[in-house]
Amino acid sequence: MHLIKDELDFGPWLDAAAGSSVGAGLLPRRENQDNFLLIDASGHAVCLSQQAPFHCQVPNWPRGHARAAVLDGMGGHGNGREAAEAAVQGLLDIPACHDTASLSAHLDHLHARLQAGFATAGPAQARPPGTTLTLLEIPAGQAPLLYHVGDSRLYEISDGTASVLTVDHVPATVYAMRGALDETRWRASVHGEHHPQISQAFILGNALGDSLQLDTPLRALDAGNLPPFLAHLGDRRVLQVRRGACYLLASDGFWACADPLALVARWPSLCAGKSAAQAVSALLGDFHAHPPAGLYSDNITILALRFAPGSASGTAGGQVAGQGGHG
Repeated sequence: MHLIKDELDFGPWLDAAAGSSVGAGLLPRRENQDNFLLIDASGHAVCLSQQAPFHCQVPNWPRGHARAAVLDGMGGHGNGREAAEAAVQGLLDIPACHDTASLSAHLDHLHARLQAGFATAGPAQARPPGTTLTLLEIPAGQAPLLYHVGDSRLYEISDGTASVLTVDHVPATVYAMRGALDETRWRASVHGEHHPQISQAFILGNALGDSLQLDTPLRALDAGNLPPFLAHLGDRRVLQVRRGACYLLASDGFWACADPLALVARWPSLCAGKSAAQAVSALLGDFHAHPPAGLYSDNITILALRFAPGSASGTAGGQVAGQGGHG
């Protein structure tokens, strides 16, 4: 298990930490195909390479800017770890972005480039590997920008509750987009159960349309194609952050169990009053000490972020508050 806490300095306005593990349960995975990325206020970055922490300095990184991402490589399609690592290395080359349009353009270009590269390197007719990507771009003094592909999630922990701020790209969401699932049945399927299928992934492409063919581009879900009860959770948007909240970027190994809602319901008490590093340590420690019933063993990765007062503008619920200093 790797816990990243003291190696990075986000300054007084952001507290962030990351942790990743091969998993828990009776038959834990042999390989950690998850990955993450943290870039701090000075351009110092850390991610996983060959399943171990890798540190580097991002050149020409603007002071105060930050980036945080979680990735879950799709091992079922082969080369899941390699796909997640390639995506992280690509993220290190993307310049700091200050709006969703430029962030989306850079990431969509990276998706297409990596997809073509893996297709050329792999056997004929083979599908390229894939990875989820849930990313927060955090310009200094501005509200964070969200970019989301796959079924990793962003959670907001506030007022004793855990609210999910992203939409899983899974078959149930496709059915809801077509009007075949209402809100109650969608929530029961996506958040009350665990299904290992995915309908869109970075590098792999998307199966969100009516065709049985896998389409190569990524398709952003937003108010134009999501059902009304999900329309406010678009994949690429300015994130509204709340005072005193803790934000968690997590891979789906956490809720791959018989009762995902009960598992997530434990998170507010585990995060209460804790710094980002303490929250990550508590969440990983609790999961390993008390694996949920019916656990389908998978890799687990989680990032915690707390914003300090005055660090983000244009937010809901006033300026956010949290602990600053080292992540």
